[in-house]
Amino acid sequence: MADVVPLRRDPRGRVRARPPVAPRAVEAAQAGSGGDPDESHESFTAPGIDRREIRKLKRGEYPVADRRDLHGLTTPEAGLSVRRFVDHSRHKGHRCICIVHGRGLHSEGNVSILKARVRECLRAHPAVLAYADAPRSDGGPGAVYVLLRKT
Repeated sequence: MADVVPLRRDPRGRVRARPPVAPRAVEAAQAGSGGDPDESHESFTAPGIDRREIRKLKRGEYPVADRRDLHGLTTPEAGLSVRRFVDHSRHKGHRCICIVHGRGLHSEGNVSILKARVRECLRAHPAVLAYADAPRSDGGPGAVYVLLRKT
């Protein structure tokens, strides 16, 4: 290494340093949306699960074993129904299920409150490995495909 000579700087100036990231921007990105019920995440994977599972769910590559329609339920009823449905589906050995929550078109302000509540319940449930919006043919943003742990 004694005969190594450092390279001289590129006179064209093509290599640029990255601009520094403001600490507030990092905190805001980590904090999330601040609680707006309509800004629920479109997809989720549990830690240690490959992100390719989301693509498979969105494409409909997992056969849907069972469905639950939450239209007409209140928010607390929907949360309880989702938890029971996930537990029951896992007990039956289902791998992929579909939950239809609607898009909130007939709610006040056209805001889907059930969508946010359902996804909150799914994130908290230990049996849920991943979820994603259902394909357009199966409800699109008004439904969610859920991938469950194997029993």
